Amino acid sequence: MINDLVLNYILLFVFLEVYEISWQKAPSIMGMIIRMHKYYSKSVFIFLIMQPTFIFAICFAILSNYNTFAMILLFIKSADIATKIILIEQVYIKRELSHEMSLILLAPINNFLPYIGLFIYPVLIILSI
Repeated sequence: MINDLVLNYILLFVFLEVYEISWQKAPSIMGMIIRMHKYYSKSVFIFLIMQPTFIFAICFAILSNYNTFAMILLFIKSADIATKIILIEQVYIKRELSHEMSLILLAPINNFLPYIGLFIYPVLIILSI
């Protein structure tokens, strides 16, 4: 029973993570910010809905009685969302970027980078149950 439950949580998370990767994937972080800004400019709530693994992390933390590993998952996803929002605001609203930050955002990213979550987060799900 527990093994089926863990497998279902992992499969659901992987499905949601692949969805997020598919709409955010770009050759650079700036490309990702441009894609995310399309939804953020409409509404922050639409932007959050487009991050289903964040919603999953909230629900999973509640369902696991705030297990330490579930809280770590929620913290990482929250930090991820906060970082994305801060970058979007710096680029589009404040329009304040240092030269170094501009270079970082425009640098190409490794093709493997967007998929790191598919390997890290399921481990946290397994450890929390």
